Amino acid sequence: MSPASALRCSDEERERASAVVHRAAGEGRLSLEEVEERLAEIYTARFRHELDAIIADLPPLQESATGWRPVLTAARHQLAGDLSALTGRGQNVISPRRRLVLTLAMLGLLLLVVAMVVLALHGIVGGDEVEHHGVGRD
Repeated sequence: MSPASALRCSDEERERASAVVHRAAGEGRLSLEEVEERLAEIYTARFRHELDAIIADLPPLQESATGWRPVLTAARHQLAGDLSALTGRGQNVISPRRRLVLTLAMLGLLLLVVAMVVLALHGIVGGDEVEHHGVGRD
């Protein structure tokens, strides 16, 4: 492919190639010297095919989920693991201190829910405002 017919690479494409190199270094696929060499080549590359050649022997980046979904999934897995360990059904063994903290946290959450229900039933939270009719008002 001749450079005259090739497309120039953008800064975003350089950053993606850089991320591939950094991830590969983190996985132990590249030495520090190789990372430095490849990054220098990435930031001096002018055409897309040059970037492709620099990272051709490395696995591509996987699209990762963004937003709250990964956070909520991790929290759900952690809670499920803690509850199974707390009840003794899981294979995970938790320390007595963590068991106490989890138990207190669950009791506190239960107390909060009960308090909110009681307050809602008494009209303190989420209730309509009460009209006061005083003496002498028409």
